[in-house]
Amino acid sequence: MFDNKNTGALSSMDLKAARNRVLYWVMFALLMILALICLLPLLWILLSSFKTPKEMLQIPPTLFPSTIDIHKLGYAWELLDFSRYYLNSLAVAAGAVVFTIVCNGLAGFVISRLRPAGSRVFFLLMLWTMMLPNTLSLVPLFKTMIKFPIFGFNLTDTYWPMWLVSGASAFNVILFKGFFDGIPSSLIDAARLDGCGNLQLFNRVVLPLSVPILAVMTIFTVNGAWGDFLLPYLILKTPQRYTVMVELFSAKGSSISMDIQMMMLIFVVIPPLIIFMLFQKYIMTGFTLSGIKG
Repeated sequence: MFDNKNTGALSSMDLKAARNRVLYWVMFALLMILALICLLPLLWILLSSFKTPKEMLQIPPTLFPSTIDIHKLGYAWELLDFSRYYLNSLAVAAGAVVFTIVCNGLAGFVISRLRPAGSRVFFLLMLWTMMLPNTLSLVPLFKTMIKFPIFGFNLTDTYWPMWLVSGASAFNVILFKGFFDGIPSSLIDAARLDGCGNLQLFNRVVLPLSVPILAVMTIFTVNGAWGDFLLPYLILKTPQRYTVMVELFSAKGSSISMDIQMMMLIFVVIPPLIIFMLFQKYIMTGFTLSGIKG
């Protein structure tokens, strides 16, 4: 009935004991309850979006709407012009992916394989930055984007700040380094004997062998860029450049009805949900191959 592949820590021999079987099903029931708790808010938003404002304020409240009008989705999409904000968020996410792979990937490659003098100190300092709260760097970051060092550019109302921040992630560098450490040194040495320089080694050898971690970083970066609110809210001033999260916040103060605002939440949640459902295998594989235990 049970085997190692499906039970994880408990083997088929362990489950022959009544105490272990009880423990297994208790843990299974608890996980199912936690899964339902996580799904209930999403279900409530979905059902509430099809209610009328009167139904949403009804006492006692009801879970299911009296009628489900599918055409309401198209009406809300056109009313909010959500295609523009989808494209804006996709542009932010695409640029963030490029900067994540190029900047963080190169940093992880240098620390893992090139190991120049002082790389260990740099890696230690980078680890320390992860202990600092993000809000601590918010003001210096904003002042930097208003007047970019050396050049003096004003990067507000552009997507460059979000892209640059994605290219300077200590967590992503550590993830890349952990994966690159597992690449056999014989492949690196063979490429060097063939005359590959450092950049050629990264482009032609390391990246083709790093498809799992690249997939994981792409998924994480897209989800992070899609759900980011604070930095785009501070940086973007023109409504036509707003991302979906900024537009969602801005719409709360408008005259849009509550049911349409709920529909906006559905539009925001669907893309990350689809990405996770389609690529969850790569997420688990990338964590395993990167040496992260959790």
